[in-house]
Amino acid sequence: MTIPAILTIDEGTTGTRAAWVTADGRVHALEYRPLRVNTPVAGVVEQDANVILQKTLDACRAVIARAAGEGVTLVGLAIATQRATTVLWDTRTGRALVPAMVWQDSRYADELAALAPEWNKRLIATVGRPTGVRSPYLWAAHHLRETPEVSAAHRAGRLGFGTIETWLLWSLSRDRIYAATSTNATSAGAYVLAKHEYALDWIEALGFPAELLPELRQDADDFGVTDAALLGVEIPILAAAGDQHAGTVGLGCLRKGQAMCVHGTGSFVDLVIGPDTPANPGLYDGALTLVGWRRHNASVFTIESFTATTGSALDWVCGTLGWFDSSKQISELAATVPRANGVMFVPALTGLRMPVMEPRARASLAGLSMSTTLPEIAYAVLEGIAHSVAASAEADEQVAGTAITEIVVGGGMSASDPLIQMQADLIGVPMRRLPASEGASLRGAAFLAGSDGLLWNSLEDAAASMGEGDVFEPRISAEERLDRRSAWNARISAEISLI
Repeated sequence: MTIPAILTIDEGTTGTRAAWVTADGRVHALEYRPLRVNTPVAGVVEQDANVILQKTLDACRAVIARAAGEGVTLVGLAIATQRATTVLWDTRTGRALVPAMVWQDSRYADELAALAPEWNKRLIATVGRPTGVRSPYLWAAHHLRETPEVSAAHRAGRLGFGTIETWLLWSLSRDRIYAATSTNATSAGAYVLAKHEYALDWIEALGFPAELLPELRQDADDFGVTDAALLGVEIPILAAAGDQHAGTVGLGCLRKGQAMCVHGTGSFVDLVIGPDTPANPGLYDGALTLVGWRRHNASVFTIESFTATTGSALDWVCGTLGWFDSSKQISELAATVPRANGVMFVPALTGLRMPVMEPRARASLAGLSMSTTLPEIAYAVLEGIAHSVAASAEADEQVAGTAITEIVVGGGMSASDPLIQMQADLIGVPMRRLPASEGASLRGAAFLAGSDGLLWNSLEDAAASMGEGDVFEPRISAEERLDRRSAWNARISAEISLI
């Protein structure tokens, strides 16, 4: 008897992973292929989309071969991808024509800023975000005007355009499905949240031709079948979602009031708010309204905010400064002291996003004295990250008009008991840590693909397969929480005043 499983791809910025997910929610046979990110000049961030596709195929083929050898039957394909990274390709040759624009790109920030006075209010109300610093549609419009190979393909009717899920769906499907999904379209900045349609007036203002837009589809949908000539198997493609959104589902954050906190290079907080758009959109520049996922012709919305440099801050104090051997040692030392004794760390190595958007802000370590010890600095470093998460959580709540009931944590730093306890104390809600949370995006994409009776009867049924995990309850009083949050906000104000 064979074991049914879902082949799952997580195509991220720095690497592509593939695995299979079984009905117990476990991720098996993980294959990883690293990817390069290129920054030829300041503000320009690019990747080779042809390499992305090849690495994805390599990882999938390895997983498929292992499945065949271990008695596993792959019953579907699910895809999670980096968001807003965009490709232009030739639909005759199947090759990307120019380097993909990565979501971190900001080459057209000034051009978008010039449009902000006219457009920001309308965009925040409809697509959940302002003009921002990058736009796939503006990037493509520039190539259509400035890159002869792109304009020639367009004139010949053989130009493809889309974010990474569109590129992979087209490339991997037998029938060359040309579609964009809700979560990825949201991040591309021209998706009307409440209507599941493109904001065509904004796209037209950016100079992008509407005939190139991929068909809008749900994150859980029928995307045809895989191309057996490429993968050696023909299986249904059933889901394609942005990686953060897949991670939310994969951590079991399905109910209104549940939030996800994933720690990686930065720390993201996504609050599930249900089928209604938020009460106070635009209240914070750094808190964006997103489609959390869309299936059964209904969307569930989330509010997302993040701190850009938290995991990278730990790497910095360990690798660049050499104060600690590893992030594990930071946690071990922090656990030996009850508090930081006035030492405060602000992890703003590339500027602040919360509680205010200030790109000129820098990281700081304050409150040192002759009696300061290394364990107290370790405590302060983790506490600064926890304060940043708390600032994100507070902003998400205020934008949504929805209180957070619990936060499910994941990512590398979630292994730190002191950090997760600090988050519980400073936010005042329980933190729940599930086993193997590093596979959340893979698992969540599989949940979206398999929750209509394939492996699970519902998303709730799928989430229940993971168990309860470890729960960290708040241990401090509301008064102490307020004092500690006020002190940190005062530190932020002091730093901003120096700019």
